Amino acid sequence: MIYSQSENGVVALDIPVRNSLMFNRFIANPTFSFVREPNMYIALTNKRELLELEDAPQTFLGTYSGRFGENVGAGIGLFQQNYGVFTTFGGLLNVAYNIRLQEDSNLTFGINAGAYNSGLNNGKVVTNFDDPALENIPSNFSLTASPSFNYGTGFMDFGITLHNIVTYNFQTSGIIKENPEQGIQGHLMYTGYLGGYGFFGESKFTALGKTEFQKDNTILSGTILLTVPKGIWAQASYNTIYGASGGLGINITPQIAIEYQYEKAFMGLSDLGASHEITLAYRFKNNNYYDYSRDEELAGLFTSGSKRKKKKSSKKAVATTPETTITQPEEESIPEDLFTDTREKERIAAKEKARQEAEAQARIASEEKARQEAEAQARIASEEKARQEAETQARIVSEEKEVKETTSEIINPTDAIGQQLNTLTNQTETEAVAQTKLLAQLESAVASKQQTLSDLKEENDLGEQGIFVAPKPFKSITGENEAIENLKINLDTVILRQARKIAQLEALLIDRRKTFKNKDDATNLHFQTTLATLKSEQNKAIKTREALVSSLTQIAVATAFERKRRIKRASYTNEEARYSQDRARLAAIKQNTPKQQTPLAIEDLDFGEERNTNIQILKNVSNTESGYYLVVAVHNDSGKRDDFLTKVVASGKQNIDFFYDVNTSKYYIYTQKFDSIQEANAALNLKGNNIYEEKMSLLKIEN
Repeated sequence: MIYSQSENGVVALDIPVRNSLMFNRFIANPTFSFVREPNMYIALTNKRELLELEDAPQTFLGTYSGRFGENVGAGIGLFQQNYGVFTTFGGLLNVAYNIRLQEDSNLTFGINAGAYNSGLNNGKVVTNFDDPALENIPSNFSLTASPSFNYGTGFMDFGITLHNIVTYNFQTSGIIKENPEQGIQGHLMYTGYLGGYGFFGESKFTALGKTEFQKDNTILSGTILLTVPKGIWAQASYNTIYGASGGLGINITPQIAIEYQYEKAFMGLSDLGASHEITLAYRFKNNNYYDYSRDEELAGLFTSGSKRKKKKSSKKAVATTPETTITQPEEESIPEDLFTDTREKERIAAKEKARQEAEAQARIASEEKARQEAEAQARIASEEKARQEAETQARIVSEEKEVKETTSEIINPTDAIGQQLNTLTNQTETEAVAQTKLLAQLESAVASKQQTLSDLKEENDLGEQGIFVAPKPFKSITGENEAIENLKINLDTVILRQARKIAQLEALLIDRRKTFKNKDDATNLHFQTTLATLKSEQNKAIKTREALVSSLTQIAVATAFERKRRIKRASYTNEEARYSQDRARLAAIKQNTPKQQTPLAIEDLDFGEERNTNIQILKNVSNTESGYYLVVAVHNDSGKRDDFLTKVVASGKQNIDFFYDVNTSKYYIYTQKFDSIQEANAALNLKGNNIYEEKMSLLKIEN
């Protein structure tokens, strides 16, 4: 038998750094030196357990681990564990290799190999006389291995680890068969990022759940970690054996960090005291862009560098842009004694700029490759659709020819079962035509969704490269999605109905064969061929439907991501500039538009987007108060907006205003604003005979 502390000195390998998701990750799971890891670390850890015990267990651990390449993670560690009078010293070697299956699909294999010596620590033994029995306790040198694999998607990771699957003892020259730390471990991990701004903006959230099945125990555990970009993280975990733990970490500088963990058992070990774990780590700055990770730039409490005073200068230089002229201070001179330092900074800045340009070029190349692959897939899908349509047309022509050549007895059998077969076959073929039309409509809807996604992605990509593209307006997708859902329901109904008819047709054919037992009976052969064709077409329809629905799901996820990208690109500065320009334009229209004597006609006005009687709700609208607004027109083009405003002001209406919503990329023109729904409804019901109020609707803003 092998125990954590046994009479013969053999110790099972169990390094108790189980609560941290920030450092020493490869010890908890061999694949985690690569999975979701963009950096490399050096970490020094000390853990003291069960402090109520005399000579309580204590672990010293030093590791160097992290991401070493696009597809490789690795780690190495040295450790010493003291268990009363027993001690263990050894090392760990980790290697993880990743295989990228698809854009957001990765399969990672990893292994931890440990080599350690365990035995009696004579310096801890206190006796009044020599004990020969102690000299008979041997030291044991052992090797152990723990392989693992992990499958990762955009936000989720799943995997299995064979913990201490094999342990070889060189003292006995054999594999240890009874190892209580041997088990099968499964894990599920979620990694995501919080949106928004402020202290918690862009914070990383990780949740890990594990189950380990050992010979005598089943261990359940869970850990959550929240990492704030300011350089602070907190984590909490629970283990069915070791209890609960909490931890806090902080970056002293962007490279140097310290982390503390407190662990306390609830049952069993609770009377033996708590455990304390502290880690000091150094993070190597990563200048590479890796897939399957995100390089979180964490701040630190202290940063190096000194502030230098610059000579004041009264001279000014003028910088011009296509839209505005900005007067700014001329670049100030640098003291002579700072010349060398400035050149070093320029050299570093040049290297950084070159690195960023290389990364940008690589990203552009990757995106271009992805775009070409998407276009190729779309072209293949289009060709497949054309081929299927051609096959369908050829089949129809062939069937018509076959029908003409078939004798009247085959086409119109005189027996009762044959007549039922004929009627049911005609109904099934009619359903097949309807099914084909519904599939074509669903394919068209998928193509439309894909085009919207491609346009949005192209706009975002070019925007990030500094190339301005007039943004395409957000389409109202509620009606479009409802139409697609109705189309899917209708298609599923037809598929189910078709399956039932095919089953009935097959049952009738079996009955007719019992009556007309001649295997060469022309009618039986005819319906047998027809049934086989219908089954084949039905299988193709089901597979096509599944593929289209899967594409819709993927497109919906990608579109949501691209919409968020576009919204994030609308920075605060741009919004303030837009708001100032909009206010200036409205004031100019009201001041410079003369009143017209000719009354307005409804055909003179473009009311923009069609609206219904329901109250529309907008949230987080910049520079606009919360409340209820009587909206008379909605435009996504500033030219159409100004045209509507000019005609209304010319008719004598001065109290008209508008606001812009970045989330929908639309201008909302309104006449009045109210704080309560009752006042707003009353004003809506009492609207006058003004032409511009013809399509007035109610809108609510919630900020």
